[in-house]
Amino acid sequence: MNLIAHKLGKSDKLDCLTCLRADGSTTETMMPRQGTLPHDLIHYVIEGGLGLRHGFTGMVARGANAGFVMAATHDPVGKDVDTEAIQVEAIVEALQTQLWSGQFKQDDFLEGVRTACLAHERSTFAFSDPDAGQRLFDAVLALNAEWMAVPYHGTLTLHFAF
Repeated sequence: MNLIAHKLGKSDKLDCLTCLRADGSTTETMMPRQGTLPHDLIHYVIEGGLGLRHGFTGMVARGANAGFVMAATHDPVGKDVDTEAIQVEAIVEALQTQLWSGQFKQDDFLEGVRTACLAHERSTFAFSDPDAGQRLFDAVLALNAEWMAVPYHGTLTLHFAF
């Protein structure tokens, strides 16, 4: 699946993500500008980097509507969502916090993941690589640099291997 991130105009508060599946079907979602890499593009890094398939990007790749997935995975209760989707969301949120702070702190990152999973009454994601958080943070920084270089009204296309 290709993720086509459209950077809209300079004064816009949102950008757009078009997901083009292998079968030619598409779904779109708006991405709020938050001063760093958009949340949905962090999903791309996390899910691809950890080989996960039940988060936002994976569900959309399998045919789900982006708006539906956003609502389901951001539901405060989230009881009808796969545990992996909640874990991915927790990792994205914890990594996004690190990105906003401008530095990676392993203990803060892991605590962010733990508390977000706990809030949804789900088990904490078990990282098999103790350096996964730093590796993901570095990948997010690299993609953020690419995104920041995209001019207004330009696009960034990423391929999510599903």
